[in-house]
Amino acid sequence: MTKTFEKRINKLAASLPDVLWNSLIGIEKESLRVRMDGYLSDHPHPKSLGSALTNRFITTDFSEALLEFITPSFLNTWEVLRFLCDIHQFSYDAMGDELLWATSMPCRLSEDREIPIAYYGESNIGRMKKIYRNGLSYRYGRPMQTIAGIHFNYSLPTTFWPIYMDLEQSRTTENEFRSDAYLGLVRNFQRFGWLVLYLFGASPAVCKSFGGDVGSGMESLNYGTFYKSFGTSLRMSDLGYNSDTQARLDISINNLGDYINDLDKAITTPEPAYQKIGLKENNEYKQLSVNQLQIEDEYYSSIRPRSVALPGERPTAALRRSGIEYVEVRSLDINVFDPVGINQNTMRFMEVFLIYCLLKESPPFAKENKEEALKNHTITAEKGRNPSLELQRDGKIISLSHWATEILRDVRIVAELIEKGDGPDVYVHAVDAQLRLISDSELTPSARILAELRDTGASFFEFAMACTLGHKQYFSDLAPLVTVRNKELSDESAESIRRQRKIETSDAVNFEEYLKQWFVAD
Repeated sequence: MTKTFEKRINKLAASLPDVLWNSLIGIEKESLRVRMDGYLSDHPHPKSLGSALTNRFITTDFSEALLEFITPSFLNTWEVLRFLCDIHQFSYDAMGDELLWATSMPCRLSEDREIPIAYYGESNIGRMKKIYRNGLSYRYGRPMQTIAGIHFNYSLPTTFWPIYMDLEQSRTTENEFRSDAYLGLVRNFQRFGWLVLYLFGASPAVCKSFGGDVGSGMESLNYGTFYKSFGTSLRMSDLGYNSDTQARLDISINNLGDYINDLDKAITTPEPAYQKIGLKENNEYKQLSVNQLQIEDEYYSSIRPRSVALPGERPTAALRRSGIEYVEVRSLDINVFDPVGINQNTMRFMEVFLIYCLLKESPPFAKENKEEALKNHTITAEKGRNPSLELQRDGKIISLSHWATEILRDVRIVAELIEKGDGPDVYVHAVDAQLRLISDSELTPSARILAELRDTGASFFEFAMACTLGHKQYFSDLAPLVTVRNKELSDESAESIRRQRKIETSDAVNFEEYLKQWFVAD
């Protein structure tokens, strides 16, 4: 434990007993809709799930068949898990004989062009969202966009910040202090986020139908499966958002102003490779622009600083207006062993780990720090369970297991601090559960998946399909949704359709003008 970290822990321990209680947690979970034969659904977004454009809880991501479930922010993990479970149950009731694919790596895929891009109606914002996704398909390929994951949204309690400001003797505004502290958290998550891939990575294998050069550098486990023998998260490896353009982007995370300006620069800087794709064909948009990024969300990162945006407001404009209000962690795989893809232990650990990243000293990132963090991230995704794996820490070699143990011992201290306020010991239990995975990598989700494949002789598809059918049965066996929750989700679906119609009838300018205004409104 470093002196700065120890000092902050001791000061917080001497403050209010519940200083770290009442954080806000929310989940965004992606799931592919698939047919009973295991191929991607070719049906439109179910009407009974409302409008994908305006439904607050159920939308789509890249593909019309890639559902995204969004929980509100809650004060405890049980409420988050309950709401997420209810969305799954509600959606299954609306989907007929279709299934929600149980893993991050996709189901059986046909030709690239047969993967349907999400449709959001004919309003200006609906057209923009579809064109953006069309641009992604040209830039990265459609199969890669079918990879699903879980996003963990987290903010510390509002009551924490004045106390922490006082302890740090800060003379800035609370808004500036909070933004700087969250960016420190973001830098440390980049430094230590490889640990999340080791502990929760659940994509060590992929169906051979994934296509392209996916098998390059991978082993063939059986007739239908490519895999990495020590892999943890192929989703977060070079198999994911791997492009020369993204790799060249230099987005600062040292201060908020530079972060916003660097994103703006990428959105306005032409990229030769994307100029070759072209902006339009037969007067139809192929992508929103020929620049390095079409919009801010195209920039791929394992964690993003966020602010709650107003309707129609760009993410960078929201950050300028309000500063950083929460962080969005994007590196969690879907856990195939949990029907909703995540459990309370994981959420509790992530909460404690993010607080650790905030309290731990976080020097500014130089180019060499970014390169080191990226290398550690990639090698853990591909080889994380190799018992002799070594990472780099400040230019020096350290074994993954030794570094992970050091980190988790400090994370456990944070868990003890949370529970100082007469809370239960569930946070300490969540950390202790992860400590066991460091000493025995066979307990990790990625190792358990490969063990199942080897023991049963099943292909990745057969294994994932069996889990998918099991999850459907799980939700079928649950008691019917309570009336209040079913009404809430039903009312939101119906109201979302009305909201979309209102948007479509209220557009005051043509699409060209709308797009122009969007990019200058910041």
